[in-house]
Amino acid sequence: MADALLQTPLHAEHVRLGGRMVPFAGWEMPIQFGGGILAEARAVRSDAGLFDVSHMARLRVSGGDARALLDWTHTADIGEAMPVGRARYGLFCNERGGIIDDGIVYRLGEEEFLAVANAANAAKVRAWLERRRNERFPGVSVEDLTAQVAMIALQGPHAMEMLAAATGSAEPPRPFRVAEMRVGGAAAWVARTGYTGEDGVEIMPRAEDAAALWRSFAEAGAEACGLGARDVLRLEAGLLLHGSDMDESVNPVEAGLERFVNLGSDFCGAEVVRRAAEEGAERRLTGFKTRQRGAVPRPHSPLVAGGERVGEVTSGGYSPTLDTTIGLGYLPARFGAPGAPIQVDVRGKVIEAETVPLPFYTRSRSG
Repeated sequence: MADALLQTPLHAEHVRLGGRMVPFAGWEMPIQFGGGILAEARAVRSDAGLFDVSHMARLRVSGGDARALLDWTHTADIGEAMPVGRARYGLFCNERGGIIDDGIVYRLGEEEFLAVANAANAAKVRAWLERRRNERFPGVSVEDLTAQVAMIALQGPHAMEMLAAATGSAEPPRPFRVAEMRVGGAAAWVARTGYTGEDGVEIMPRAEDAAALWRSFAEAGAEACGLGARDVLRLEAGLLLHGSDMDESVNPVEAGLERFVNLGSDFCGAEVVRRAAEEGAERRLTGFKTRQRGAVPRPHSPLVAGGERVGEVTSGGYSPTLDTTIGLGYLPARFGAPGAPIQVDVRGKVIEAETVPLPFYTRSRSG
């Protein structure tokens, strides 16, 4: 008998709103609500959207060796200079430099951190941290808070106005910062982070406070959004998805993520990653857009140049913001310059395309 799917503290809210529920990484999650994926994505770009991301793992890492453990297992600079309240994105790499997962580490206190991992990799990341703790950093506690603490992403150009109303206009955290705040009367960690390319926050209240907080933002006008819109938005913003655009066979240099690697530090896999950075990668994750409307490139669709298969699509889809079809794929380094002509083979139909710089979409910072 298959294991029952896990449900987030917001499951009943999704059902009440008519969310289309699907299995995702062991969880029952909404892929979309009544308005549809493209309408939800447009709402985030123009106003504000609300996402349940409680399926992602929240691991509290604490104790005298907590910073040292994370500095060894995570590619960002989790050094002594990282201040309390700071958030840093990076990668968990294995000894070969392959990407186990990507995630943000938040410093909550002098000896307390929060590491957020993708749902599909939650058990793997926790086991990786515990293994390294047991080998080198005994003074660390790794505690899974996923069931006790929910996570709601409020994203879009009006997200911060809604947050201000819910916090009594308390000063919000700056980008890539986290703070303890009261939101709608509930205590929560509020992080100025997200996965949409828009400004916004990820709010982490106690599980029992999540539904009321979700309803309050929905009543204020935030559009309930599902996993489908989240995927459209992250692709437009050129943000990678683990399991599609990167995995343990890929190193950070190939994935174009070396800016999130502290190459001067001694982290797990550092020697391999430094060598890749010095020598250059033979292939690179590259953005492309099609030159005409047509079939949508899906993962594993061949990328072709000069009649030869040169790579394959890792992510692809229609961009409602740009009104064109976009995608990501690994190509030989010679295709790195924008404007290189390629073709995408979608189930035998050849579509003309060209390489483009990432991200595909960048939000306006005016106003």
